[in-house]
Amino acid sequence: MPAPAPASPAPPRFARVALIGRHGDPGIIEPLDRIAGFLRRRGHTVALDAETARFVGAQDAPVLSDEALRGATDLAIVLGGDGTMLSVARTLAPHGVPLIGVNLGRLGFLTDIPMAEVELTLGAMLDGRHVEERRTLITATVLRGDGTRAEALALNEVVVNRGGLGSMIECVVEIDGRFVYAMRADGVIVATPTGSTAYALSTGGPIIAQAVPAFALVPVAPHALTHRPIAVPDSATIAISVSRGRDAAVHCDGQAHFDLAEGDRVSMQRAPHTARFLHPEQYDYFAMLRQKLHWSETPERLNPGGTPR
Repeated sequence: MPAPAPASPAPPRFARVALIGRHGDPGIIEPLDRIAGFLRRRGHTVALDAETARFVGAQDAPVLSDEALRGATDLAIVLGGDGTMLSVARTLAPHGVPLIGVNLGRLGFLTDIPMAEVELTLGAMLDGRHVEERRTLITATVLRGDGTRAEALALNEVVVNRGGLGSMIECVVEIDGRFVYAMRADGVIVATPTGSTAYALSTGGPIIAQAVPAFALVPVAPHALTHRPIAVPDSATIAISVSRGRDAAVHCDGQAHFDLAEGDRVSMQRAPHTARFLHPEQYDYFAMLRQKLHWSETPERLNPGGTPR
């Protein structure tokens, strides 16, 4: 009786992996080659997005346009900082592609794997030892006085603010069609939980844990100091109208920008899709905050009674 044929190796999890690097950074080439080689040795098919391939001159990997990337990959690994991840997340979130971030930037709230540990950490995650987190996005719609519209997504925040002429703007804020306040200020930030540790935090806004379904409205340098940050349910529709301001603008994640004229209105709602982030299995949101924000006390420095040693 003939011996049974050897079993074929099981296909890898996330068989098709796209690598997306921070565009224009000469330091991206070596980490990109290192991770691509690691993935190929594991049996994954590796592709590059068009902008990354154009910059690094890669010849040994398929190149995918943004459109092809959305349907031809099981996982995207992003090499760079949080700005790179914000851009990629907005592109791929509507298509449900999970994202892993390798930190080549500074803080790395969204890119949490250091290059020094990349093979060990990625290997475990690709074998299924990871935690998945779904993050809310905002759909911002600009409604102009002439009837035209523009739309963009934001993962961090939408900011309505003054421009370069230096004068405050006057705006009106409504929630679910109800008047909330009129305000003179440098601007207003509408932040997701992800964005609560970004620009909103630097202007005195609250940190919102990822599991909390809320948006933060944070005034920027309001003329009346009684205007304070507030949190509202992320099921709400938030509208900000510019009543006075010669050079106002709206910015989505600091990457999509639209000029605003007096009478223009920005309407914001929770997007119908979420961004999928994969983290190492030991990932802990509050431990990440302690590290990134340099909170002083750690569990190791506390005695069982909870008093700092």
